[in-house]
Amino acid sequence: MTKEELKEAMKDAMKKKEPVKLNVIRGLLAAITNEAISKGRGPEGALSEEETMTVLARAARQRRDSIEQFEKGGRPELAASEKEELLIIERILPAQMPREEIEKIARAKAAELGISDKTGSGKLMSALMKDLKGKADGAVVKEIVDSLFV
Repeated sequence: MTKEELKEAMKDAMKKKEPVKLNVIRGLLAAITNEAISKGRGPEGALSEEETMTVLARAARQRRDSIEQFEKGGRPELAASEKEELLIIERILPAQMPREEIEKIARAKAAELGISDKTGSGKLMSALMKDLKGKADGAVVKEIVDSLFV
């Protein structure tokens, strides 16, 4: 999703009076602008589709981490708020690959690289993340890689 598409979604959220969605999209636009500035392109600079997806994935990951921390800390009301925001972000992100498919790809990549024990898991993880960038959550890929060598 591009910055322009997010701006359109923001206008739509304003019209429909959806304050949570509006705040999430504003935050995402700010994160995209900050990323463009950090890359030296200025506040009006454009990010590639891949860079934008990285920013969105980072926002989703932050929400997941917050949910986990709030639940551990006994703050279910804050976790619920973060879950609502995460649902909005996940609708914006492209669909993630199913766990079974990731596992199949991981087994094939391990065989291709000749990795048969846990010592090569870092190399396998690196190769998989290059192949699955934007298609699979890194935490899920790590779980699968760890489970391959138990």
